[in-house]
Amino acid sequence: MPAVGVYDIELAIQRDAGAEPGVIAYMTEPMDSRHGFLTANDVTPYVFGGGMTADEPVVIDVPPAGDKAAFFGTIVNAWQVPLADVGTTGEDAGEGGKYLILPPGYEGEVPSDGYFVFQSNTYGVHFAFRPIAKDGGTSADQAAYAQTLKVYALKDAENPPATRFVDVKENPINTLPVYDMTFFTDLNTVIQREPVLEQDKVMMAMLASLGMVRGDPFDPDEETQAALLEGLQCAYDTMQEHFITRSVVPLWEDRQWGVWAFADGQPQAGFPYVTEDMVLIDDRAGGSYAWITYLPKKLGGGTFYLTGLTDNVGEMLNGEDTYKLTVPADTPADDFWSVIVYSMKTKGFVEGNERVGLATPNLPDMQVNEDGSANVYFAPTAPEGLESNWIPTGEDFFLLFRLYGPADGWIESGWQLPDVVKVN
Repeated sequence: MPAVGVYDIELAIQRDAGAEPGVIAYMTEPMDSRHGFLTANDVTPYVFGGGMTADEPVVIDVPPAGDKAAFFGTIVNAWQVPLADVGTTGEDAGEGGKYLILPPGYEGEVPSDGYFVFQSNTYGVHFAFRPIAKDGGTSADQAAYAQTLKVYALKDAENPPATRFVDVKENPINTLPVYDMTFFTDLNTVIQREPVLEQDKVMMAMLASLGMVRGDPFDPDEETQAALLEGLQCAYDTMQEHFITRSVVPLWEDRQWGVWAFADGQPQAGFPYVTEDMVLIDDRAGGSYAWITYLPKKLGGGTFYLTGLTDNVGEMLNGEDTYKLTVPADTPADDFWSVIVYSMKTKGFVEGNERVGLATPNLPDMQVNEDGSANVYFAPTAPEGLESNWIPTGEDFFLLFRLYGPADGWIESGWQLPDVVKVN
């Protein structure tokens, strides 16, 4: 799952946006329902790229925090194991810096200073950064700041060529993993180009029994394809069950809202999903990479996530009923709050919906209660007269409620987010 998920982002930049390998994707405005991306947000435009190191060192030159925007994000390897966090909560602490990523087996000279040096055990190196707005910064400010990022080979450090960008707001891309034969062809691409790690050897033997062997073409016959697809459906169902029953735990005893429950010790270890005893394949797939990408090396930063899978009586959210969430006026987000609808099937936005979320910046256009709270409605069609407070659904869904700039001590303060309730 992590390998296919991050490769599909690289693939989509080239397939859907028409970019050449090495071109970096950025956005002039945040994503909308035309963009297929696992649990992305619709309030911050992203910049991301992948598959860059090949067999030589690569430099990801992160600019200092600007007046109107600053980076927050992570560099990962081909298995989405975090290599380094960047930006204000990363290695450079907002001062900017050159992140030098060395490929497997590199024996050449390494600069003694001026770089944050990281050894990768895969050739594929990927990243996703969010240019977070500051001091009234706009999407235009964020997009301009994103394009000050530089990516180049170490050999070109003295005179690096201009980094090339493609606007994937103008050219929407679909990076979501697809559970058909393309899942296996995408996995084969990764297998063919990446080194075999010690932890991979048993899996490589099992893949060989399915016809996926390094150096050989992958061309399964009809009987094998049928078996692969049957197994893939079982795996998808298992990951769905894991997501629903094991990936989220309640934050408050008397509320349905939950927080992510990662495998024990993984946040502290930097999410390798490998322990002294085993590779945590189920936790890595259903517990994380079936629905998120680019986990940070260190949890924290400027966002807190609340996950909503059910209504106030514990029933799963569906795309036919109408639901209401009352967001309190005193929601402890120093920057802003946001709530987004995600497809339970794909873990991305519900495709084709005119709106995927609402946030504090939308309040001037919404109907607000006398106490300053705001009712947000989730339904296939808008409640009459409440279109400005409505997020379309139309299929089974779940919610992510984000606190951007969560206030210090907000959990200890006793504040709680009301549950989602079903309404007529």
